[in-house]
Amino acid sequence: MKFVKIALAIATLLPLASYATLGGAPGAASSAPKGLRSMLQTTAAYSVHASVDADGVTVREYTLPDNVVFAVTWQGPVRPDMSALLGSYFQRFVSAGEGRAHGTGPMIERSGDLVIQSAGRPGNFFGKAYVPRLVPAGVNADDLQ
Repeated sequence: MKFVKIALAIATLLPLASYATLGGAPGAASSAPKGLRSMLQTTAAYSVHASVDADGVTVREYTLPDNVVFAVTWQGPVRPDMSALLGSYFQRFVSAGEGRAHGTGPMIERSGDLVIQSAGRPGNFFGKAYVPRLVPAGVNADDLQ
């Protein structure tokens, strides 16, 4: 418990945390926008690092004990840098969006190795992306916020 308190204190004092890349190490996206506030929460199965960037977008990265991000979620007035968040999965996000008419509702892409849910309107964008094979046993990916 003391470790968690120390980690929270350090995370609060490190306002320049960057976004994670899905499937990579936390904060691996060096070109991502820098966060203004940061928070770390840990469970036995995974840890959650939340940061708020200069645009007011909250990004949560869900990380396994072996330091791999298995999911990211976002919510804010604008969409975050999706390329930085999704890393090698970004092209799949773009491809999924190309086959849809814009403004027709949420985008949901489900394949065997990636799930992306993205919705919103100007002033309120939100979504999540996760790699199903990396989600820890006993964790319901639909509960990630």
